[in-house]
Parts: sequence; C-alpha cells; structure tokens
Amino acid sequence: MFGLKWSLFATLASLSCIDAANILVVFTFPGKSHGILGEGYVRLLLAAGHQVTYITPFPSKKSHPNLIEVDVSRNVDLSPTKLIDIGKILDKEVDPNDMSSFTDILLALNNSTYTNENVQKFLMDPSQKFDAVIVEWLFADLSCGLSAVFNCPLIWFSTVEPHWIVTRLIDERLNPAYNADCMTGNLPPFTFKERVHELWNQIFIGFFLDYFYVPKEDKLYNALFGPAAAVRGISLPLYNDVRFNASLMLGNSHVSLGQATRLPQSYKPIAGYHIDPDVKPLPEDLKKIFDNEKRGIIYFSMGSNLKSKDLPEKLKKDLLKMFGTLKYTVLWKFEEILPDLPRNVHIVKWAPQPSILAHPKTILFVTHGGLLSTTETVHFGVPIIGIPVFADQFNNVDRAVNKGFAKRVDLTYTIADDLKVAIVEITSNPRYAAKVKELSLIYHDRPVSPGKELVHWVEHVIKTKGAPHLRSPALYVPWYQKMYLDLAALLLAGLIAIKIVLKRLFCSKKSITSEKKYN
Repeated sequence: MFGLKWSLFATLASLSCIDAANILVVFTFPGKSHGILGEGYVRLLLAAGHQVTYITPFPSKKSHPNLIEVDVSRNVDLSPTKLIDIGKILDKEVDPNDMSSFTDILLALNNSTYTNENVQKFLMDPSQKFDAVIVEWLFADLSCGLSAVFNCPLIWFSTVEPHWIVTRLIDERLNPAYNADCMTGNLPPFTFKERVHELWNQIFIGFFLDYFYVPKEDKLYNALFGPAAAVRGISLPLYNDVRFNASLMLGNSHVSLGQATRLPQSYKPIAGYHIDPDVKPLPEDLKKIFDNEKRGIIYFSMGSNLKSKDLPEKLKKDLLKMFGTLKYTVLWKFEEILPDLPRNVHIVKWAPQPSILAHPKTILFVTHGGLLSTTETVHFGVPIIGIPVFADQFNNVDRAVNKGFAKRVDLTYTIADDLKVAIVEITSNPRYAAKVKELSLIYHDRPVSPGKELVHWVEHVIKTKGAPHLRSPALYVPWYQKMYLDLAALLLAGLIAIKIVLKRLFCSKKSITSEKKYN
C-alpha cells in the first residue's frame, strides 16, 4: 500500500514539475528602474532552476552556472538624458512626453541592441535554442522578432498599469470611456471633456503608430532578424503576425495600485515581484541616523533617472531651508555633496530604498511617482507625496491621491512652500497612514507571492507549448466586425433598397393616376 501511495505521489509530482528550461530575458532600455525589473526576472527564474540568457545594458558580472549575460551597455549612450533633465523640464525647455522624440529614441535603441556584436553572436548561431523569450515592452514591438527566429513562445512584460496600447497586442483596446491612456493622468469616472480626450488620444496615437511608427519597425524587423532566420533555413513570418502572436503578457500591476480593469486571460498582474522578500538591514551609517531619530524619518528621492542635482540652485537652497524647519529627520537621495546642511537633513548618494521603507521609523516618502517606488510604498505601507515629472508618473500619483494615501505637489519654482504644506498635512493627519496600511493588506492578500506567480506562468507557457488556450478570440475578429459596422452597412443597404422600392411604387401609382385624369 505504501508503495502504491509513493508511486502515485511521484506521478503527480512529475506532472506538476517542469524540466529546467532555457529562457531568453530581454530588457534593453538603459534606465536603472528597468534594470531592477529585469534583474527580478533573472533572480526568480534562476532560483527556479532554469537556464537564463539575459540581454541587458547593466551586466552584473556575477558568476552563476545557469546565467549568460549579453552586454549591451552601449545602449546607455542612447539614454534620453535631455528629456529627463529636471532643470530643463522645469524651465519648459524640453517636453518629456513628446511621443515623436521618444519613439525615435526607441527605434535607435532597438537598432543598437540587435546590431550589437554580443547579440549578433548568438542571434546568428543556428545551434542556439530557447524554450521561451520574455521581452520588456516599452512603446516598441520590435523585439518580438526573437520569438520568430528561435521559434519559441513570446511573453510580453508591460512595465506599467494596463493600457490600450499593450492590451491590443493580446486582446483589444480598452474602452476609452473609463480607461485612461498611460500618459493622460485622467481618473474615472471621466467628465465629458475627459472622455472625448481619451477617445481622441486612442484615435490619434493609434493612427500615428499604425501608419508612421509600425512601418518603420517593419523595415527594421526584416533587416535585423531576416539574416538570422535565413541562417536557420526558415522564412521570417510577417511582422504583424509575430507581434500579435504572444502567448502571455505579465504586467507590473495590481488592483491595489491601479483599478479593476477588464483584462483577458492572457494578462497576469505580478506587481511587486522585483521586491526581494529578504529585506537587507540598513548599512551602519544609516542605522545610526535611524537609531538616533525619535519623531520619524522623511525619505526624499526622485528615483534613478531624474537627478536632484539638476534642480536650479535656488530650488536646492529653498528645499534645504524648508527641510530645516521640520521637526523630523530628512534623508535626501542626492548625487552630490551639499554644503551647509541643516542638522536634521542627511544626504545619501545611494539609498537602499526597500530597507529604508521597511523601517518602522519611516513615516513619509517624497517620490517622483515611478511605479516601482509606488509599488514599494504600498508593499511596505508608507504614505507618499508625489512630484510627477514625466510618463506614467502623473497617473501613478493621481491614482495614489484618489486612493487616499498621497498628496500631489507639482514641479514648480514654489515647490518648497507647496511641499511643506503637503508634509504638514500628511504627518498630522493619520488617515493617510491608515489608508496605505489598508491597501498594503489588499496588496499582500494573494494566493501566492507575485514572484511565484511569475515563475508559474512562465513555466505554464513552456509546458503547454505557447498556452494557446489563453489566446483571446478578439484577435481573430476584424475591427469592423467588433463594431458591427458590417451589420450597420447591411441595415443601411436594406433601408436604401426599401426606399428605392417604395419610391418606384409610389411614382408608378402617380403616373397611372395622372394618365387616368387626362384621359
């Protein structure tokens, strides 16, 4: 009997497990936060026993028997530094949300990645095989060509809350009547003006992408991946067939952070996977600051892309003066040494953010509103003041304000005064801390951790040979059929036909009547 039970257990175990897979992970954007997200995938997949090849501009040079890093660090030279310079944004010298400039940068970035000699080495090697490719989606679909070359399932990773541009790759566009574009910052329920704005955004950006941007990608797709396909003796599929052929989309999102968006089965939210559950202790210098503080710590960081050193000198002095009037200790992540610091202000060039947010003495986080920072503040239960500057930061901060655990302060020359008002409000009103604790409970209350879910779905796609059962039927239906325009055309044709018949009938009766009258 014992032998039978053991045999049954072994059979079930073999069905639930997957052999070590060979997985290609692609995060090419030269932003530190994107590197953190990519490293999260690598760490989790390696821990699950898989072989990982990682294309990254931030190679760690760490030795691991199952990890191969493909160095594309030259991509850092293409980083859009001018578009994210705080001083230039403040003076309105640049528009960080200029779609045209950003898409041009992304095309150049993709070209740089796939012509890089390190990438070409394994791309042109016909013996190289992968069981799945995971690609960070960032306003570019071009990397989907890897799944065509290696003939393996494609898994998209969306770095922000779900929006219509990504959902159309696996299902269809989200309804603009109650789903905001990732750049607009509108929150439902929309006003009439906001609904029109969201609809116009979808129409205008969709037209721009389909008729200007995608054709450029199509040319690059054939130029970059055509030779690799030829080496393998295969013909490259059409670009549109490949970019809409993903098996899955993993999203850096969760309902506690965003909204209850209607999503297809092939979209899985995994926000928070990048946070290592083993939070490291504070380094000794920071530990002393926290140990000596009695009232609380305010942590101020503008993230990894935006630099506090680029603030105008007057603003730096105004902020320091304002921080000096507070009864709390302020920890400011700053890239340079600042002179004449108030006694309660400490500058750190590098900050272990999870360790700081996890500390019970951290009472407030002043942030740029990046999704990683927003996720971490809900994960650890700390209220925020958001200073959004570009991209999805406006949406993230406005959602946080709407959910009740944040205040928004805009980047202006009066930011010091506005920031103090917000600090006083949050630190004196307990409802902000209470709300973020409530959302933190919702965030953590999942069947499994986001890291385990990530690994599960990647393995599920490999086990089921591309997870065709998750594919949305919306991908097979033309847009005019979704809108019932064919039915409308049929009804219109029917009405026109009836009108013509009736007109001829009445005209013939009139002619007969007039003939009788004159006879």
